[in-house]
Amino acid sequence: MKIAVSGKGGVGKTLLVSLLAHMFADSGYSVIAIDADPDTNLATSLGFTDTDKLIPISEMKELIAERTETEAGKSGPYFKINPKVDDIPEKYSIKHGNIRLLVMGQAKRGGSGCYCPENALLAALLSHLLIARKEVIILDMAAGIEHLGRGTAKAVDKLIVVTEPIRSSIETTYRIEKLAKDIGLTNLAVVGNKIHNQAGKEFLTSSLKGFNFLGFIPYDAALAQADINNQPLLQASRKITTAVKEIYKNLVTHDEI
Repeated sequence: MKIAVSGKGGVGKTLLVSLLAHMFADSGYSVIAIDADPDTNLATSLGFTDTDKLIPISEMKELIAERTETEAGKSGPYFKINPKVDDIPEKYSIKHGNIRLLVMGQAKRGGSGCYCPENALLAALLSHLLIARKEVIILDMAAGIEHLGRGTAKAVDKLIVVTEPIRSSIETTYRIEKLAKDIGLTNLAVVGNKIHNQAGKEFLTSSLKGFNFLGFIPYDAALAQADINNQPLLQASRKITTAVKEIYKNLVTHDEI
């Protein structure tokens, strides 16, 4: 299964990505978790500590120059648009158990992307991960789908938009839906997060009529405290873990992997 997760900043998508990654891994699947959010903190959420050597791919100027046959740090009119990338996941990631973490870095433009060496490498790498790799791929993105183009979108089994019961988050959900439709990505689902009560849940479902909801994650102050204490998020809140387990079951029940 290839899963992309998006949503407004601070909505909790990285939490969902990290918990789903652990649940797939605990079920015996090999997982590649991809941090494609400029505010890179997926490693922390996953509980990884050996991140000193983890550099975003988009910032590896020597690698980009070598693979796209350009000069490091300079953009020229000619570069290789199908660079070699199949060795990158193993060489430039960290792995614990069944989870491998790869940090993509920021794409320069959204949608179809800009014609530059950095994006050529990122696009080729993401295409390889989504199409050629056999692992479960979980992609943590910003409040958009900058890394996805028309070609790679077809390989995404599910785009999950994480939202919370506030109007700005709901507006972001509609914006992401439009961006997804523009590149042909229609298999979209929503996860409601930070749900304080039934009223919050009903506000989301009434505001997002017609959307497929995978589940709802309750608000729990214990999560914030665990983050302050640098404790594993997987063990921080039984309520949240139980809710994400239901979301995981809905994913694997309705989609073959």
